[in-house]
Amino acid sequence: MKAIGVYDFGSPEALQVLDLPEPQAGPGEVRIRVHAAAVSPTDVLLRTGGHAVRMPDRKPPFVPGMDAAGVIDQVGPGTGDRLAVGQRVIAMVLFISPHGGAYAEQVVVPAASVVPAPEGADFAAASTLLMNAMTARLALDALAVPRGGVIAVTGAAGAVGGYAVELAKADGLTVIADAAPHDVEAVRGFGADHIVERGADVADRIRELVPDGVAGLVDGSMQTTEVVPAIADGGALAELRGWSGPAERGIRVYPVMAPDGITDTEGLDALRRQVEDGTLTLRVAKVLPAEEAAEAHRMLEAGGLRGRVVLDFS
Repeated sequence: MKAIGVYDFGSPEALQVLDLPEPQAGPGEVRIRVHAAAVSPTDVLLRTGGHAVRMPDRKPPFVPGMDAAGVIDQVGPGTGDRLAVGQRVIAMVLFISPHGGAYAEQVVVPAASVVPAPEGADFAAASTLLMNAMTARLALDALAVPRGGVIAVTGAAGAVGGYAVELAKADGLTVIADAAPHDVEAVRGFGADHIVERGADVADRIRELVPDGVAGLVDGSMQTTEVVPAIADGGALAELRGWSGPAERGIRVYPVMAPDGITDTEGLDALRRQVEDGTLTLRVAKVLPAEEAAEAHRMLEAGGLRGRVVLDFS
């Protein structure tokens, strides 16, 4: 099968087309004929060697990708009757596993990580859902702000931030979100109740709206210490890139990792249903042929994307 990966960590040009053995589904696993794989920041981290410490016994090549959409073409024993050959599905993929990541024509994953693709969504759009939305879901669950409470979301125009706003509104929370001027309408469309200008002093602008501070904050812009002053004493901060504090005034800091939800089948399927009922908005920035993965990584590293770049393996 064709895949995209690296033998040596480095720049986007390190990505190359690979010819790998066709994988086989084992017990509790399914194989997906991948049609689309979303490109995310964690893929860049794998390409540059940032995940090497997590796979000390693995040999190259390394295949990135945590989000796949496609059709099941093989079902291993012991998977039950929930999934079937020919079914359109989406999956979260753990690229540090021996099977590798989603940048491949075929990928083998635990059945628990696979749910039906949202009705009405094409493969490219469907591939952008699970990792980003699950990250947002885990962040909000960590904050545990009761219904009717107030939270803030930074990086609200981004892939995780947008989902965080939409999920928080569905949870019955009041949301203060940041946005650059050209993103205000999009963020308002996600349902944000109040929008403040993004930047280094975003905490001051949040405090102007909530003088005592917000009960919780999802830091989608990875500003860490800069956003702590926006949070009320004893409040909570959800961080997406591993920062764990410390933070003063009794503020709890929760590093959120998407793989923590990778086999939460019920949670993954709930996100799929929220796409179907209009709660969540799928956003594709651009679709590129799989062979142009290097360009996809360059676009991601340049910043400013609204939605995900998707690699087409169809």
